[in-house]
Amino acid sequence: MKIFVARLAGTPVFDPAGDQIGRIRDVVVGLRNGQPPAVHGMVVEVQPRRRVFLPITRVRGIEAGAVVFTGRLNMRRFEQRATETLVIGQMFDLQVTVDGQPMTVYDVAIEEIRTSTWQVTQVAVYKGRRRREPRIVGWGEVTGFDILQKDQGAAGLIAAFETMRAADLASALHELPGKRRIEIAAALDDDRLADVLEELPPADQIGILGTLQPERAADVLEEMGPDDAADLLQDLPAADAQHLLSLMEPQEAAPVRRLLVYPELTAGGMMTSEPVIMPPSATVAEALAQIRQSDLTPAVAAQVYITRMPTETPTGAYLGVTHFQRLLREPPSTLLGAVIDPSIDPIRPDLALPQVTFYLANYNLVAAPVVDELGRLVGAVTVDDVLDHLLPEDWREGDPSDDD
Repeated sequence: MKIFVARLAGTPVFDPAGDQIGRIRDVVVGLRNGQPPAVHGMVVEVQPRRRVFLPITRVRGIEAGAVVFTGRLNMRRFEQRATETLVIGQMFDLQVTVDGQPMTVYDVAIEEIRTSTWQVTQVAVYKGRRRREPRIVGWGEVTGFDILQKDQGAAGLIAAFETMRAADLASALHELPGKRRIEIAAALDDDRLADVLEELPPADQIGILGTLQPERAADVLEEMGPDDAADLLQDLPAADAQHLLSLMEPQEAAPVRRLLVYPELTAGGMMTSEPVIMPPSATVAEALAQIRQSDLTPAVAAQVYITRMPTETPTGAYLGVTHFQRLLREPPSTLLGAVIDPSIDPIRPDLALPQVTFYLANYNLVAAPVVDELGRLVGAVTVDDVLDHLLPEDWREGDPSDDD
């Protein structure tokens, strides 16, 4: 799908419930040396003179006259970072060169190259002052955009890191000198930095978080999984943790606060509070659409938890779980209430780490439902959560090829 940004300006933005929450005012990209710019997200005006950021990873559809997103929208005012460029605000009307001829930019095309990954692919230019000889050319045919790059060093490194998995980027960041690590962390967008922090040792997490302005640190915590954010906050002084929680959006802070109630080495302390949860009246087709979301980890996407309404933790009455393999074998119109696996019993939040480990291993599970004393689903413990707590604290420092 290819879209010209000028046509996006003013497009209504709708939340998952179908309510309009604002309009598109700009598109945010990251310039990369020698590569087409990556699209980071969109600037959305939610009320007069208040603009917020919508990450491109949360955009689920761009259709005629509408942009639809999933999840929650962070309502903090948008602040442009040093390595970010606004397409409408900074690229439009820029003087560039094409085939040795001076040209003026009047539009830019963005394209989805894979699921939830967009980049700039074409530039619309014209010659002279009155749009003579308009042309649409590939990004690589244009020179002159480098004037917009404010931090060449950080931009170059981020471009080199662009295709890395979060765990590999975390390892690379860990090896950088302290000053450079801080520069790169400051230049990463909130989503990417949150993913990287989840993969770093606690000391690095605390060190990087401490270099950020408190408001941005709270934004990054909101982008982390609630369980990872809770683990990080537990490692901070109590006063600092409470201050950051107070800066987070209330709906984002609520699940983190609930997790902080449980001891760290228990099912409640390790679980994610955002597994895939659906009512029994939902269909197999709807469940498969949910677990296809690219921002879900494989362990979280492996199972769908079925509860009475509400389907946000703590949920209504927990009914059971169904596995993605079972979903693949059933007709799309089948109701989830008919495909519940009766053999999987939930565990309690106070179950200790050794018992959780035994439970997952004994039943060959990648995740287990966690239910409170009222029979409500409060989260799910995944095998990667358990491994994080079973491995030595310094396991990230080791070489996986070392036999010693």
